[in-house]
Amino acid sequence: MRIRFGTALVIVAVLGVAAAASAQAPAAQGPATPAAGAAPVSVAVANPTYTSIVLETTVNRPAAEVWKRVGKYCDIGEWLRIPCTITAGKDGEVGAVRSVVNEVLVGKTELSYTYTQPVREGRPYDLYHGTLEARPVTPTTSKLIYTLMYDNSMLADDAARERNKAQRTTQFTTALENMKILAEGGTLPPAPPRGGGAGGGRGRGN
Repeated sequence: MRIRFGTALVIVAVLGVAAAASAQAPAAQGPATPAAGAAPVSVAVANPTYTSIVLETTVNRPAAEVWKRVGKYCDIGEWLRIPCTITAGKDGEVGAVRSVVNEVLVGKTELSYTYTQPVREGRPYDLYHGTLEARPVTPTTSKLIYTLMYDNSMLADDAARERNKAQRTTQFTTALENMKILAEGGTLPPAPPRGGGAGGGRGRGN
């Protein structure tokens, strides 16, 4: 009877230690879950304020030659001086994704393409789109036209919106100048030091 009683005590003690260890063990790693009752963050913008930037430069080459030189979807890596690879799809085909802010090719013509940047979780969606076009002017000359469109309502105030627009304008004016040099057969000067990443359209790219 004593042996059984002692054995029972040992079993109880072992179970108690195991329970304590289990209670103190860290929880298994897994995806974070929102706190009970917390509402998900919406990416929709209630009152968007769309703005656009249209830039162009004249190139002393036929449009078809210009597009052949600078119009591939990942040519942005050369004339915007940032890394670019195709991460999904095929360069130049609708649906292709490039590594620059994961931009998706959503439309194209013989001498143009349009891209967008995808929705990001927890970040207001600004509907950013960019279009690059080589437009014939004469049989030997053309224009490169870069059009940006996005919602800037999430910026703090009008002054912040103007600064953002000026930064984008500067960034893509330089891009057009680089495209003109390349399309006319020149080489780009050494790139300035990079103080931070640039996106394909927000100066953030994106």
